[in-house]
Amino acid sequence: MIPGNRTQFTDFILLGFSEKPYQQGPLFGLFLGMYLVTVVGNLLIILAIVSDSHLHTPMYFFLSNLSIVDICVVSTTVPKMLVSILTENKAISYTACLAQMFLFMFFIALDNFLLTSMAYDRFVAICHPLRYGAIMSPRLCGLLVLVSWVVSFLNSLLHSLFVTCLSFCTNHVIEHFFCDLAEILKISCSDTLLNYALLYLVTGVLGMLPLTGILFSYTQICSSILKIPSAQGKYKAFSTCGSHLSVVSLFYGTGLGVHLSSFTSHSSWKSTVASAMYSVVTPMLNPFIYTLRNKDIKNALRKLSTRTSSSQ
Repeated sequence: MIPGNRTQFTDFILLGFSEKPYQQGPLFGLFLGMYLVTVVGNLLIILAIVSDSHLHTPMYFFLSNLSIVDICVVSTTVPKMLVSILTENKAISYTACLAQMFLFMFFIALDNFLLTSMAYDRFVAICHPLRYGAIMSPRLCGLLVLVSWVVSFLNSLLHSLFVTCLSFCTNHVIEHFFCDLAEILKISCSDTLLNYALLYLVTGVLGMLPLTGILFSYTQICSSILKIPSAQGKYKAFSTCGSHLSVVSLFYGTGLGVHLSSFTSHSSWKSTVASAMYSVVTPMLNPFIYTLRNKDIKNALRKLSTRTSSSQ
């Protein structure tokens, strides 16, 4: 018997994107491809940063952490969905569902905080270039990452503890491809008022505070760039934060799409697609954004490729 449940059960059912048999093959191929591209792309960025001493800077320290977290985000949800399609078994145990929910919230929150830390790094680099080395010390960078991990962990733990107090009566079907907190609350037969209040409060605080910090950083960055007299100087300054700005826009844009779809649409399929854009497509596109727009990463990847070829 699961603690807090009125009926004895061991599994939830994840409906995924479609129950039609002829759509399972294309879905499996699509998500397997996206998963492999995400893992390989982010691993290449990590290897490029580790192998090139010129990239051992605060900016790329945060980027390597972001790549690790992006791999973890997709690894939390996609492999289970692929196994479900292959085995035609959509069941997930109560414990595994809670673990998946906890890890997904943890890594998404961590993504958010790392993007904020990267915005602060760009703010210091452009607005206070002479003090950059003193401000963005290894100690501060390590502290920012540590605080991000701790706050993300506590956030996920708090939500998970509240979920363990809920009861699930007869409906164990989750209309999603992973155990999303909002979908779990929908099928509970307990009073979920406190859970929703906590969800909206934490989402507001942990969403708006980092976003406010990012917007403030880029307001100051734009103000500093406009004061640069030469067009070439302006371009050079903006190019150092262009990739990060693109990733931030993609992250918050798709995240906003998820929340709007849950409020404005009663279609579980639309909400599931929006979540896939947020949790699968965004981590897949991040390596492309950084490799296409960042000359340092391109050069590091070329050196890595040359070194690998010469050693064979």
